[in-house]
Amino acid sequence: MNPNMARTHTTGTTDAALSAARAVLEDLFGPPFWRSFAVRFWDGTVEGPGEEHEPLFMLTLRRPGALRRMLLPPTDLALGEAYLRDDFDVEGDLEKATGLAELIVARLRSPTLLARLVHRLRTLPSDDLPQYDGTHRSRRRLAGIRHSRERDAVAVRSHYDAGNDFYALWLDRRMAYSCAYFEAGEEDIDAAQEAKLDYICRKLRLKPEETLLDVGCGWGSLVLHAAERYGVRAAGITLSEPQAALARSRIAAAGLTDRCRVEVQDYRDLPLGASFDKVVSVGMFEHVGRAKLPAYFAQAYRLTRPGGLFLNHGIVTLSLPSAPVRAVARLLGPRASFIQRHVFPDGELVAPAEVLRFAEAAGFETRDVESLREHYALTLRRWVQRLEARHEEAARLAGEQAYRVWRLYMAASARSFATGRIGIVQALFCRTNDTGLCDLPLTREDLYRPAASEGR
Repeated sequence: MNPNMARTHTTGTTDAALSAARAVLEDLFGPPFWRSFAVRFWDGTVEGPGEEHEPLFMLTLRRPGALRRMLLPPTDLALGEAYLRDDFDVEGDLEKATGLAELIVARLRSPTLLARLVHRLRTLPSDDLPQYDGTHRSRRRLAGIRHSRERDAVAVRSHYDAGNDFYALWLDRRMAYSCAYFEAGEEDIDAAQEAKLDYICRKLRLKPEETLLDVGCGWGSLVLHAAERYGVRAAGITLSEPQAALARSRIAAAGLTDRCRVEVQDYRDLPLGASFDKVVSVGMFEHVGRAKLPAYFAQAYRLTRPGGLFLNHGIVTLSLPSAPVRAVARLLGPRASFIQRHVFPDGELVAPAEVLRFAEAAGFETRDVESLREHYALTLRRWVQRLEARHEEAARLAGEQAYRVWRLYMAASARSFATGRIGIVQALFCRTNDTGLCDLPLTREDLYRPAASEGR
């Protein structure tokens, strides 16, 4: 960023809106020289820290009413939708910029400040917004009973309507859309995702000719890896037709149609009597919903043969809001968050203890629990960097608003993982056989030997 931007200067006459906007920013973040970021107003005026401090990012307010729409009501949905409308933009590190939301929440705990802020925001114009319908190209309208088969199918498809080509721009070459695994933290996304696939296979102790079911298989990266490297017979299910089509194409190209198959199917509709040596679910159970988790784990138990293993890899919440915070949120605005409205409709996170409780109630024995929280922060940062580097192509494929949705949600999620508000847990469960035995060695030593695939 240009060091000259670190000073306050003006390029036009300061009007009432500019004065009000400056006052709002000072109420929330202190005077310009206290801040770690710079602000560019709609008239070209720039405010920032002193010359000795390089701003972490530039917050650009596009029009006089931007702050009003960003902060009334003060919810993440209002802030996110203002970004979609291009009321504001962020040049530089968007993950660091999402930390402003935490500062805003902390400051608004003061009733006096909240009242003054609302008054100042209401002096800003509300009629300077270009026509906007509140939607982006990949969003579908949800109807019907929450977490019914029909509604879940629409919710999942709404997320993937951006298209296979859009995801291919910034995912790894296997298109693994879940937390990668880093041994040193310096690996590129291709290496880290391959390490994740192999780590899962090793946790499941896959052996040649075993059967594997991948619930929510995405574009088929895990079923392909397991068949190629471990010689299993793998089946995957997804609710996304485009995902299944690409997965099948990749299976055919690899010459593995005799060992792999991918179907468009709800996990609840797998036939009675279906049984697999190993079952895995990666990045899918967040969409199940707390009320449906008992049935989800019961189905996973039925699908796992006695003595077999089930690995559940999913995002969990680590910071449930207090009752007062929930009450204030209900008063201030809509219940849906930005991610629920625009990214993962009907998504719901539970605490790690609930994952184990539901799984054990279904009959599973918990054998291993591992947090990969820091790994997901690293994964998301690589995805954001790759998406930003392909901005023009992403906008051409899916639209500018879809680009902004994914950029914002992934940057904000990276911060949430890094700061411990959310986490990701790999939990390994066993369905013990009649004698209480389980297909596991006595120690974890095998997990940290050179990958099985390296010796093939």
